[in-house]
Amino acid sequence: MKQHVIVFLPAHNEEQAIGEVIRKIPRDFHKDVKVSILVIDDGSTDRTVEVAKEAGADHIFSKEHNKGLGAAVRTGLQQSVALGADIGVMLDADNEYPAWQLPELLAPLLEGESDYVMGSRFKGTIDGMQLHRRLGNYFFTFLQSILLRKWIYDGQSGMRAFSRQAMEEAEIIHDYNYAQVLTLNLVRKGFRVTEIPITYQVRSTGQSYIKFKAYMTSVLPAIVKEMSRPVKRVPIDYHAHQIKPIDWSQLHTEKP
Repeated sequence: MKQHVIVFLPAHNEEQAIGEVIRKIPRDFHKDVKVSILVIDDGSTDRTVEVAKEAGADHIFSKEHNKGLGAAVRTGLQQSVALGADIGVMLDADNEYPAWQLPELLAPLLEGESDYVMGSRFKGTIDGMQLHRRLGNYFFTFLQSILLRKWIYDGQSGMRAFSRQAMEEAEIIHDYNYAQVLTLNLVRKGFRVTEIPITYQVRSTGQSYIKFKAYMTSVLPAIVKEMSRPVKRVPIDYHAHQIKPIDWSQLHTEKP
């Protein structure tokens, strides 16, 4: 059975990068996988929407005002389900993450080994990341690992894949950011998480959603709130997206 993968890109004023990101997303790497692209336009005031359409985006969902990255990712998950996605992939629109590694990100889901996959810069390459961002990542990822009693390498990754069940069950209780609370929520519900190494490149255009001071003062209360909430473990179909075994190493996943 063909698996419909929707890659959704939260975007706020990313006209300089989003076109290149969309063009790098592999579309035809497996006969049993269909790939569509959804852009969540978070109140952009530049040409983000026009550039995304020109580059080949299949769907655009626009918010009238900027609501924040957490809200954009929440909308991306909801819209992917509404559009009939079997698997959802969240990918930052800033060209920092390797869109061409989509097949590798999907492999654990399509092999029935995972329900939630994160692309890990710290298991791959992280050259050029600013020191304060690196230290903040280390701190929050370590905290996340302690709370989950499971080692996580890159808790803030902007490249993630979700089974349909994970998309339906995911709760993001924070509009400013999603990274910490989403993983805490899904793992506590019993979803299997996997990290695969990815290649990181420093953003060369635009401005980040995330501001260091706001991140430090906003994310900790959200983590406390998430961990204080009772959650129920979910009965999971562990092979919902498994397709015929394939030698993934033979697929073209090099940077175009």
